[in-house]
Amino acid sequence: AAMPGLLLGDEAPNFEAETTQGRIRFHDFLGDSWGILFSHPRDFTPVCTTELGRAAKLASEFSKRNVKMIALSIDSVQDHLSWSKVRGMGRCKESLHCWAAGLRRSSGAVGQTSSAEPLTLSPCAQVFVFGPDKKLKLSILYPATTGRNFDEILRVVDSLQLTAYKKVATPVDWKPGDSVMVVPTLPDEEAKKLFPKGVFTKDLPSGKKYLRYTPQP
Repeated sequence: AAMPGLLLGDEAPNFEAETTQGRIRFHDFLGDSWGILFSHPRDFTPVCTTELGRAAKLASEFSKRNVKMIALSIDSVQDHLSWSKVRGMGRCKESLHCWAAGLRRSSGAVGQTSSAEPLTLSPCAQVFVFGPDKKLKLSILYPATTGRNFDEILRVVDSLQLTAYKKVATPVDWKPGDSVMVVPTLPDEEAKKLFPKGVFTKDLPSGKKYLRYTPQP
C-alpha cells in the first residue's frame, strides 16, 4: 500500500499541538509565513542530533526567507527540552518548535505513517514545505540512517519562493543568482516585456526553441 498523507498542492491539516514554545494551531502558527515541518524518529539519536543542531544554526537563514520551522518527534516536549540542553543546543528552543508525541493521530494526517501502523510515526525522516496558502509545496522522504541536507532544503525554498511569484522555473543544479528558465506557457513577446534583462534561447539539435533563459529576476 502507498504511504498515506498529503500530496503536493493539498492543504495542510489545521492540527493543534504542544510544542517547546507552547500550544499551537498550525494555520495560525504559519500566519502569512512559509513553513517547514521535518520529522525525526525520536530524540537522543545521533543523526537527528546533528540535524537539529544544523537547523538551529541556520535559523536566521530560514527567518530571512520568512520560513517557520517545526521539528516532529514521537517523544514528549520535556524530552525535547532535555535533549536540547544535553546537546548544548539551547538555540533550538528559541528557533525551533518541537512537535510533541501525543499527537500521533495528527501526525498521520501529514503522511508520517507506515501503512501497517496508520496512527504511529514511521522510522523515517520527512521534510514538508508549506506555502503561506497552507498548501504543500515540497515533500522529501529520507531513511533514518541518512541525514538531511539543509543546504539543499534552503536551495529548494529559494526556488519555491522565486517560482511562486515569478513566471520562471529553476533548471538542474540551480543556485540563487544563476539564470532561470522562462516557463513554456509564456509567449515570447510577453516574456520580453516581463524580463527586461533579456531572454536567451539555448540551441537544441531538434531546432526547438523551448529552453529560454533569463537572469534571475
